[in-house]
Amino acid sequence: MAAPLDPVIAQIIPLLPLRDAATMTPQSARDSLRALAAARAAVPPPPVASTEDIAVAGGAGPAAARVYRMGTASSPTVVFFHGGGWVAGDLETHDRQARWLAIETGAVVVSVDYRRPPETRFPGAFEDAFAATRDVFNRIAEFGGDAGRVGVAGDSAGGNLAAATAIACRDAGLKLAAQLLVYPATDAVGNYADARENARFPSRAENAEGYFLSRSVMEWFAGHYFADPGQAPDWRASPLRATSLAGVAPAVVTTAWFDPLRDEGTAYARALEAAGVRVKHHEGPGLIHGYFGMGEASDAARAEAQRARADFKALLARGV
Repeated sequence: MAAPLDPVIAQIIPLLPLRDAATMTPQSARDSLRALAAARAAVPPPPVASTEDIAVAGGAGPAAARVYRMGTASSPTVVFFHGGGWVAGDLETHDRQARWLAIETGAVVVSVDYRRPPETRFPGAFEDAFAATRDVFNRIAEFGGDAGRVGVAGDSAGGNLAAATAIACRDAGLKLAAQLLVYPATDAVGNYADARENARFPSRAENAEGYFLSRSVMEWFAGHYFADPGQAPDWRASPLRATSLAGVAPAVVTTAWFDPLRDEGTAYARALEAAGVRVKHHEGPGLIHGYFGMGEASDAARAEAQRARADFKALLARGV
């Protein structure tokens, strides 16, 4: 039997943004995520040795990025892609997640501010994510210094970008040591609006409403990301639809039990395993989408996120 919803998170849900697709606009989504991050300004951020705002290569020119370091010794390097449904989210909204990733893995974390829809639709975000990762490989001496210990990571839409980037890296001969996919979107076919496609993933109905991220908001996000719903089967948008996952980097996949994206994340973990990829899957009992950002309030969220980051650290340490 599934664990009940964490009571602390149950109290948080009514305070969270991005819950009304009927009234949401791209700007309001961005503003509300920024406001949520700003509301925690009185709580000191997790301390890292240094942060630096830089530029990395994007798909159509330079992209802004922020580098988090725990020291100056040789270390793994992680390219991180923030969530926010491709539309919202930025370096500020996910600053704390990037910090925890650096602290708990010891890696140099490069958080990438990819182009967002509707101003830049698919495949712009993917092109930025892959170009940035390739650039980090090319400039590895400026980051962790070890090309054998490079990973990608992301949450939600960022997890989607990390998964697709890992496939692209395999195809380009760039050997990633690991990928951390945090409650990723992995199959956008049908734009979360098609009943037949949604039926493939029961969590889209079971968790359609009431647990922060809703199925209708995912439909809204997909509607902004894709200029044409016919783009969704492309593996760069729906990595679960890739012809083959063999040879992609070892993965840590996290899902949340009370999340409409739960079952497609689980399906991706199983597809990776079926392709012979080493996988650790954390099911997130009692948790909701977004729990990696709730660790300062919820002990359950913090512990599950720490377990996932510890597994990711171990994969990075093995290298390629």
